[in-house]
Amino acid sequence: MSKSKDAAAATIILKYLNDQNRPYSTQDVFGNLQRDHGFGKTAVVKAMESLAQQGKIKEKAYGKQKIYFADQAQFPSMSDSELRSLDSQVTELSSKVQSAQLTCRQLESELKELTNSMTTDEMLKEIAELREECARNQERLEKIKSATNHVTPEEKEKVYSEQKQYCKAWRQRKRMATEMFDAILEGYPKSKKQFFEEVGIETDEDYNLTVPNV
Repeated sequence: MSKSKDAAAATIILKYLNDQNRPYSTQDVFGNLQRDHGFGKTAVVKAMESLAQQGKIKEKAYGKQKIYFADQAQFPSMSDSELRSLDSQVTELSSKVQSAQLTCRQLESELKELTNSMTTDEMLKEIAELREECARNQERLEKIKSATNHVTPEEKEKVYSEQKQYCKAWRQRKRMATEMFDAILEGYPKSKKQFFEEVGIETDEDYNLTVPNV
């Protein structure tokens, strides 16, 4: 890196440390400034070491780790009352930040709910469709009520009773036929399928029929 670039990097880093006024490692500064300024790690290390040697920033070593921070002598001294006032302001501002964050979360929740809700046009369209469906159902209900061919409970019960009777007979006759066929097939030289084809027997299974479970 050229001297002009070195000087520019040192100026930017010095301003950053003074503005932030908190301790940083070279890795911290590199990570925080690299995206905006494109500094290389070597250039950052060199600039911070040079600033420390010139006394423009302070350096402290913790084992193998070094941290750098702004020279506090450049900042005006403050009395205890001024520090307490600043602490009070910090507390007040922190409370405002928390309140603003809470309000922001509430607004985000409301926005999400509104985003997932139907628009006025969509709601009006659905109401119209539901009214049309209700009208059709009402018309169908009136036709059913006005019909003269209603099935009485007695007629309904008679149909159910006859269905049970016919299904019972169906099962009995199917069982009798099966027993008879099995007896014949014991002495029949061909297969069951061939026997049915020769005699012309059609089964329920040929027509995918099953006895209703009633």
